[in-house]
Amino acid sequence: MPETRDPTKPILVTGGAGYIGSHVVRQLVARGEKVVVLDNLSTGFREALLGVELVEGNVGDSPLVDALLVERGIETVMHFAAHTIVPESVSDPLKYYGNNTCATRALLASCASAGVREFVFSSTAAVYGMPASGEADEQTATAPINPYGMSKLMSETMLRDLSAAGSLRHVILRYFNVAGSDPGGRIGQSTRNATLLIKVACEHAAGKRAQLSVFGTDYDTADGTCIRDYIHVEDLAAAHLRALDYLRADGGSITLNCGYGHGYSVREVIDAVERVSGEKLNVVFEPRRAGDPPVLVARSERLKSVLGWRPEHDDLDFIVRTALEWERRSGATGPQRSVSAV
Repeated sequence: MPETRDPTKPILVTGGAGYIGSHVVRQLVARGEKVVVLDNLSTGFREALLGVELVEGNVGDSPLVDALLVERGIETVMHFAAHTIVPESVSDPLKYYGNNTCATRALLASCASAGVREFVFSSTAAVYGMPASGEADEQTATAPINPYGMSKLMSETMLRDLSAAGSLRHVILRYFNVAGSDPGGRIGQSTRNATLLIKVACEHAAGKRAQLSVFGTDYDTADGTCIRDYIHVEDLAAAHLRALDYLRADGGSITLNCGYGHGYSVREVIDAVERVSGEKLNVVFEPRRAGDPPVLVARSERLKSVLGWRPEHDDLDFIVRTALEWERRSGATGPQRSVSAV
């Protein structure tokens, strides 16, 4: 039987003021969980927390984290704090290994010392690199092709080893392409200098960017552009709550893909943004970039079978609509050149 829990002890959410973390925090609070967020606000926003308690600081600040875990009696950690821009990880790899890997190592050490029992980790499909079939399940070989993916894979390895050596249990969630915003319009994706396709296409449609760049039209796909598995952020957030419930029910450590199991091409996404927005996009086609897989789609049957997760927003137009509504609501920052990633 699972151990009795003290409902007054909060869940610590690192990076909870960021895009995905804030959506998870909102869902946690909506169902009555007590939450405290640790975020240095380097990429997150205080307003995204909707009044939830924020401790401003770094995950790698061991004295701060040690005190926070002990003083609050924290038993569960959800770890989102990380740098996530793939091209930047290539140009500045040590920044990513420092923040994503070394800071996670410090956090895990603090968790081990404080007796944290449950850990939900935000990982990425980038750990798979370029799988030959274009699909990846949890047994697909990991072969990252950029420092971002490697930094996350190294953190996964540390977490597994720590769990094997002690009593900490974990769920690792490997995200595919996350998009969309809270349908209620309360929070959204406010990432600065974003590179993900749906986000920047919607920024362009909302007048915030002068054009949309697409890299590569000669891939071995039906229309020549890359195909990706896009998951709505609210469905992804719901998977985190399922992961929490799974651990509370004494579930064993596990790694799970988070995606819908089918993909859309870049051209199909552009068509959806034009259809939803009613705007013709200024699309500029450029040569391929090194390291972009032609196809990357999740096999996520395990997420459904183990956690009982079922998506509610598996619809490209709905994903685009919520992303676009957020861009229009959050105001323009002035036209700029748009550089997109799939």
